[in-house]
Amino acid sequence: MRKQILTFSIFSVCILSIACNQSEKAKMPDRKFLDLTAMDSATKPGDNFYTYVNGKWERNTIIPSTEYGVGGFTDLYNRTQVQLHTLLDSISKRNHTPGSIEQKVSDFYASGMDSATIEKLGNNPVKPYLGKIEGIKNASDVMQYAIELQKENQNILYAINITPDDKSSMVNIAAFSQFGLGLPDRDYYFRKDSSTLKIVKAYQNYLVKLFMLTGDDSLKAHRRGAEVYELEKKMAESHKTNQELRDPQTNYHKLSVNDLNNKMPFFAWKSTLSAMGINLDSVNIQQPAYYTRLNELLKTVKPDIWKSYLQFHTLDVFATSLSNDFVMASFDYNHKALAGQQEIKPRWDRMVAMVDRFLGEALGQVYVNVYFNQDAKKRMLDLVNNLQIAFDARINKLDWMSDSTKTRAKEKLHLFIKKIGYPDTWKDYSKVVIDRDKYFENKVSCSKIEYHRVITKLGKPVDRTEWGLTPPTINAYYNPSFNEIVFPAGILQPPFFDPAADDAVNYGGIGMVIGHEMTHGFDDQGAQYDKDGNLKNWWTHEDSVKFVARTKAIVQQFNGFIAIDTMHVNGSLTTGENIADLGGLNIAYDAFKLTKQGQDTMRIDGLTPDERFFMSLATIWRSKYKDELVRQWLNIDPHSPDRFRVIGPLENFTPFYITFHVQPGDKMYRAETERIKIW
Repeated sequence: MRKQILTFSIFSVCILSIACNQSEKAKMPDRKFLDLTAMDSATKPGDNFYTYVNGKWERNTIIPSTEYGVGGFTDLYNRTQVQLHTLLDSISKRNHTPGSIEQKVSDFYASGMDSATIEKLGNNPVKPYLGKIEGIKNASDVMQYAIELQKENQNILYAINITPDDKSSMVNIAAFSQFGLGLPDRDYYFRKDSSTLKIVKAYQNYLVKLFMLTGDDSLKAHRRGAEVYELEKKMAESHKTNQELRDPQTNYHKLSVNDLNNKMPFFAWKSTLSAMGINLDSVNIQQPAYYTRLNELLKTVKPDIWKSYLQFHTLDVFATSLSNDFVMASFDYNHKALAGQQEIKPRWDRMVAMVDRFLGEALGQVYVNVYFNQDAKKRMLDLVNNLQIAFDARINKLDWMSDSTKTRAKEKLHLFIKKIGYPDTWKDYSKVVIDRDKYFENKVSCSKIEYHRVITKLGKPVDRTEWGLTPPTINAYYNPSFNEIVFPAGILQPPFFDPAADDAVNYGGIGMVIGHEMTHGFDDQGAQYDKDGNLKNWWTHEDSVKFVARTKAIVQQFNGFIAIDTMHVNGSLTTGENIADLGGLNIAYDAFKLTKQGQDTMRIDGLTPDERFFMSLATIWRSKYKDELVRQWLNIDPHSPDRFRVIGPLENFTPFYITFHVQPGDKMYRAETERIKIW
């Protein structure tokens, strides 16, 4: 699904079905589950199936000024935001027991909605941070300030995560990754095309704007902005590309703290880790080149330039918590320039998102109690189990894999941890203090407690009951370290899942998402992790060679797709998601064919079961995004644009050819010998 976590941010003898059986269908409401008015009947299914299903909708749909796009994901997100707004607006008007989750989420929301108080404070809440920066005299002071923000769960110079050790998944380790840039990724600092230069200019304007908002005149602000940009460019030179970041083997470096301390004295690893509450003999430095460069820059860059760097990034972190001039400066760069959104969302919408971000599982408890259909959890588990059985059968039939590798693949498949709807054990917010009159302080309180919660995982057994997404989230993921698939309550709604719909619609929708996440356990990244979540080879050499050859074929296929202007899909960057989409299609279809409807020919709304399955799949990826966002995603997002998540897999899927009579000469036609088959 869109936006990974890393994590990858889609039967039995008796037939299990998520939709209704015949007796249940008699009770179904008289409504449509597929939007046939969206279709472009002038387009041949075999030329462009995405347009055939969604073309009229795409032509007639206008992106609102407050949105960067519209479609299945965004529409469902907005509906869920309205649900959460209704909840928060209601409970924030009532009195609650002090310390209860209702008190905390409602008072956090109310504090964010108190725009009058926030405007009156201006940038006063951030002045203590700026005062500390002003006192910086050397590299040690730079590191001390970065540590203080890190303990508030804010990354400035480096990014840290407490996570299972990739090669010993039952043990938590501190993992440090490259960081420090204000542009979306390192390549933006070096490319010279017009769209990139436009983003760079917007970012440089943002730098200047934040300096001026805190008192600099224009000349000084421009000078400081240029210095920060040049410092970031030096950092970017050491960053790996997004494609290079996809290889888990080359991004794992478990190194001795003593050795790191000796090699990087200005980063001062021993004292830095100790000050952050990390007492380990070794840590995982995922991209060592960045930390080597950072150590050099701490030594050579003047303190005044570091002060400018820290001031800007501190203001950037806190901009949305300050008065409207800071909020709009952040919006102009992060949303308008990068994503094409023309108008900021209403305050209530932004505050709902903030409650979800800072008190997500507390809000999630309130949300699922009101809006989540508990029957959906069981129905969803039935569907997951059905797809798992179908995947097992597919592995048995693979003609390119040896029996020994098949056995290990199936062991991994059947050890999937399945998380559906919401956690069995909720996160503890008892130490979080929320004051209805202090929005900025509320966010800091939540961040400090979250940092403490995460850092105390060191030295404890890995807790595989934890969730990486909140219950209202419209997404799903696979986590290789836990070997788990996770489906929050938020995505278990139309167009992805509808308990009242027929099997074809649900298997083509959420079934494809489930199969997608399952396949992530066996894509080019996930396949490098064993059944216990360890980065460990479980393949025979011959099978591995065959697998790599098939992944190269899918890279070549997607490299051929033009997304916008002359920009092609990056087949290497999107390899894992493309493999997962192809696997998701295959597994979901096989599971659908095990259901009664899948074995029937009865038409609904004039459509056969197979036609409904494929049309549902194309419907869930319906979308229309601003050009600015499409360009950004092509550079940094491991997912292909949504239309190619339909076209790409279907070009390789023979049942689609049969259902819609795809023939040589049709634009989606690939000779049977050229159709890619992996899982």
